[in-house]
This record gives sequence, structure tokens and C-alpha cells, in this order.
Amino acid sequence: MIEMQDVWKTYPDGSHALRGVSVLIERNEFVYLVGPSGAGKSTFMKLIYREEVPTKGQISVNGFNIGKLKPRKIPYIRRNIGVVFQDFRLLPKMTVYENVAFAMEVIEAPKRMIRKRVMEVLELVGLKGKANSLPAQLSGGEQQRVAIARAIVNNPAVIVADEPTGNLDPETSWGIMNLLEEINFRGATIVMATHNKEIVNTLRKRVIAIENGVIVRDEPRGEYGYEI
Repeated sequence: MIEMQDVWKTYPDGSHALRGVSVLIERNEFVYLVGPSGAGKSTFMKLIYREEVPTKGQISVNGFNIGKLKPRKIPYIRRNIGVVFQDFRLLPKMTVYENVAFAMEVIEAPKRMIRKRVMEVLELVGLKGKANSLPAQLSGGEQQRVAIARAIVNNPAVIVADEPTGNLDPETSWGIMNLLEEINFRGATIVMATHNKEIVNTLRKRVIAIENGVIVRDEPRGEYGYEI
């Protein structure tokens, strides 16, 4: 599903965010991305959904060569990748329903399909009764569930989650993890950057550790491995 071959990312100031990264993530895997702040995790994630392009090397996502993607193809690849951010990034003047529906409207899905699919994913994330609420009327956990609903509404093959529990209390964080596990069970490949040691050590999955732009550890059922 995701393959990086000798990927380097150098920013204009000369700093190397990634240095010679090679990794293969199979379809339907759930992978934790861990490491100190500034290690290169966010750059790793941005390269997957084509927010950044590699300085050197090759990245393939679901069969597409990300680095050589023509501009007109970028929207197509992004509809196959759902992104969940730590700060939710919901549109404040839109209702829960409208925030999720927007992701389908931009790909010009039929209105009848939008209505059906949006209500399906809101039921999946436990927010069917909040469809007409505004983001400001929701708790942090509920807002993150809306963000996840928006990320999965187009049935993406890959979910990229950047610190999805970072701003949430422990109980709410576990609810979000249960939801992500359900989405993974339904077939999505999930790559999740996290600093949450308890979650990583409890829900044992593949762990890729990055330090100074280099993969230093890749374990099939790994632990967090850092003091926090």
C-alpha cells in the first residue's frame, strides 16, 4: 500500500527531515510512527498524502508514484487518503453533517449518495444525533470523531492520523482508538503518529521509530520505547 525507497527530504534551510528512508507498509496494516519531536514524523506523514514531495527517492501509495504525480492527479490520490489532524481542522460555521459532506461535495458525488453515506459514517462514529450541531457545541472527543468521519467518508484505502489523541483526555483517547481499530478492521491501512506510550504499549501493533530523519527501529508488535 505504501512504499518508500531511499527517500530524502531536505528543506530550503538545508535541514534534512528524512535521510534515506526505505519502508514497506502492506495493505490493511496498522502502523504506529514514534520518535522524539522533530524526528521527521510529520514530514513522513505529509509525504504520504502529497503535502510535501521527496527531494530524492521514490514514494508509491496505492500504486501511484507520489513524487511524479501530475497536478491534475493530486485530488484523485487525496480522495483515496483520509487525513486526521490533532487540531481537528473542522469548518466552524458548518454543521457536523456539512463538515463531513464537504469531503464528498468536492469530488462532486451525487447529493443522494452524499446524504446516505454521511449518515452512515456519523452512525459509525456515534454522532448521528449530532448531525445538525456546530463544532463549537461539541466536546473535543466529538470533534475528533467528526474529523475521522470526514476522513473516511470517501472510503479511502489509507488513513493518516497525526497525533489523533494528542489533545484528548485518556478515556476519550481510548474511544478514538477503538474507532480507528474498527476502521482498520473494515479494510483501511492506518499510519498513526503518536507520543501516547500507553496506547502503543497496550494495543500492540507494528512500530516504526524515527530519529533524526532515519528509521532506527521497525518491529511487528513493538513498544513505544521512549520516556515521556
